[in-house]
This record gives sequence, C-alpha cells and structure tokens, in this order.
Amino acid sequence: MATALCPGSFDPVTLGHLDIIERTARHFDDVIVAVIRNPQKSQSLFTLEERQEMLGEVTAHLTNIRIEFFKGLLVDFARDNGAAAIVKGLRAISDFDYELQMAQMNQRLSGIDTFFISTSPQHSFLSSSLVREVAKYGGDVSSMVPPLVAKRLTERYGEPKDRA
Repeated sequence: MATALCPGSFDPVTLGHLDIIERTARHFDDVIVAVIRNPQKSQSLFTLEERQEMLGEVTAHLTNIRIEFFKGLLVDFARDNGAAAIVKGLRAISDFDYELQMAQMNQRLSGIDTFFISTSPQHSFLSSSLVREVAKYGGDVSSMVPPLVAKRLTERYGEPKDRA
C-alpha cells in the first residue's frame, strides 16, 4: 500500500489545501496530512491542536486520511511513517522555484520523491496568510475556506463587515 505525505502549516486550512488533499487521496492508498509549525512563518493564528482538529473535521469524508503533527525534518517523519511520496500543491511558478529545491534536498536525504499537483485554477490565489489578513480586517473569506474554518475565523476576529 502506497502512503503519501501532504505537509503544511494549514494556518488555516483553505479550500486550496483541501483540493490538494482530496486529489492526493484519489491516487494513494493512505495519506498523512502532516501539520508542521513553520519556524520561518510568524506567530500562528491557530494552535497545532486546533489545526489538527479542523483538518480532521474537513477531511472526515475521506476514509484514507489521517492527520498528524510533527517537529524536525520532513523526511525523517516520512520515513518513520512509511511514506513513499511527499505531495505538494503548486499555485505559481514562484512556488515551484522554492519547492523544487526542497524536493531535491528531501530526495537526496531520504530517497523519497516529491510529487507536485497544480492547484485548481479557482484556488490558485489562495494562501493561508492572505486568508488570515483578509479575515483580520473584516473581509468575507467564506468562499475561500471550509465553513468550519470560516466559523473559527469569525470567532477569532469577529464578523465580516457588511459589503452591501
């Protein structure tokens, strides 16, 4: 059985993330969604446990998914969990430049290959950081995140401003 690893900070999970996870689940027997604390990103909006919980709820319809979080090297986590592949979503060429270097380093360290899935066009502009910023300033992000996540963002930041 082939296991894939979908890593990310998921702070918060967007419809773009969910699209990549669902598509990965169609091609692999088992998928581990690995929630990481990215030391290169500023303070997290949601705790690791909150992100794990939200991901668990929005992927509950997928029977071959499990949600984990970890510290350390991605390849060590992948190897320890029997992952045959790492799967990453790409939104733009700028993502590819960075992710290619990561994929090559991960392959060199572990022999584990990275598969890239292009993000569906309707989600290509989405990023967790943009969603957080829009929500923080009262924008409506309900078309960018699952309903549960929109609810959590409203609880954190307050109701979106009336756009009428």
